[in-house]
Parts: sequence; structure tokens; C-alpha cells
Amino acid sequence: MAKRIKNSIIISKEEIQKKGGIVILSLREYRKLCERAVPTYYLKGKEAEELDKLVEEGLREYRKGRCKTIKSLADLD
Repeated sequence: MAKRIKNSIIISKEEIQKKGGIVILSLREYRKLCERAVPTYYLKGKEAEELDKLVEEGLREYRKGRCKTIKSLADLD
């Protein structure tokens, strides 16, 4: 017969009270919650076309190797 190993998490009562409680979620539930937390915007008309052109231009520049890696926005100057 195979030996069963139980994984346990022990959290002190003081820690829970200090932090105001805890929440335990599955990774799938956590990811869904994170996805819903970020608003989704849908553009129409001229705004959508302008953004599409900007993205296409950026992808062309990237493919041509004209992009550089920066560590902060100050590196853009």
C-alpha cells in the first residue's frame, strides 16, 4: 500500500488577526480574479484605426531590429 503524505499549511492565529484574515483560492480562480480586475476597453472608428496603425508600425520596427532595450523611461532621451 502506498504511503500518503499530507501537505499542511500552518498559520498562526495572531498573524491572521494582524493581517485581517486570509483567503485561499485555487490558482485558476486567482487568475480569473486578476483578469477581471483589469478593465477592458474597446475602441471604435478612428481611434481604433489609429491604434491599429501604431501597433503595426511598432511591430515593423521591431522586426527590422530598430528597437532597443531600456531599463527606465529616462533612457529614452
